[in-house]
Amino acid sequence: MTEKQSIGQLRNWLTSQIIGQQSLVDRLLIALLADGHLLVEGAPGLAKTKAIKTLSDGIDASFQRIQFTPDLLPGDVTGSDIYRPETGVFEFQPGPIFHNLVLADEINRAPAKVQSALLEAMAERQVSVGSKTLPLPALFLVMATQNPLEQEGTYPLPEAQLDRFLMHVNVAYPNAAAELEILRRVRAEAKGEIDTPNPLSQETLLAARKQVLDLHMADAVEEYMVQLVVASRDAKTLDADLGNWIEVGASPRATIALDRCSRAHAWLNGRDYVSPDDVQAIAHDVLRHRLILSFEAEADGIRKDDIIDRLLQVVPVA
Repeated sequence: MTEKQSIGQLRNWLTSQIIGQQSLVDRLLIALLADGHLLVEGAPGLAKTKAIKTLSDGIDASFQRIQFTPDLLPGDVTGSDIYRPETGVFEFQPGPIFHNLVLADEINRAPAKVQSALLEAMAERQVSVGSKTLPLPALFLVMATQNPLEQEGTYPLPEAQLDRFLMHVNVAYPNAAAELEILRRVRAEAKGEIDTPNPLSQETLLAARKQVLDLHMADAVEEYMVQLVVASRDAKTLDADLGNWIEVGASPRATIALDRCSRAHAWLNGRDYVSPDDVQAIAHDVLRHRLILSFEAEADGIRKDDIIDRLLQVVPVA
């Protein structure tokens, strides 16, 4: 069985387990294939935690959940040196960040020092404790969640640090048909009527990542991605409203993320080339957290998704 067939089976199984959240399932797989991290925002009860836990069941990989709270310390995430009286030496005790799949639940509940420890590990793929620097696994994905409904007692992530996430995914409520299917599936799970596939090996995933990077992308599609990002920084030249709405545009990390995610999107959907449609399909999730709106836009109730819609309208497809 090829890597594409194996991951296709994993995708189908995840879709059967995570009802009504196909976009979240696809974004998780895209993040895996693109070697990046996800920030997921949605109301409680929308299967955010279940999605990554179920993904870990379908992969031969370790999983750890970190519940972020105001009293959490950086060492609770990264690990710390523990003194061993029997030997008289300090020994490093690895923290939960050293697993393959990590759920940072309600990341905005913890203070900046803890958030920074997590984000540094995400960006550098290593943890420094004292004089030691320890690498994180080759297969390493952090899915951080935020609850948009309750903001009291939270510590919002700084805009500059949001850039560390490959994508920012919004999770919506399922429709009535999906909710009925959720009800039936939860009942079946309570009876023990669940199916678990053979776990996908990490070697298969790493081989799939190489295939994603080798996917053909025409020069015109590369130029289109660059122009989308550049337009967010100098929007006035294309559209007066955009120029008034965007305070700070996207960084070069956005261009890199567009490239990786559009490749993964095309590969996941069975194509051997990247088209502008792939770029547009993931543009909102890649750019949503990388734009800083002006006071005028916020006062007028303009959403970031509205601005990205306008960018896609005014930037011509090469």
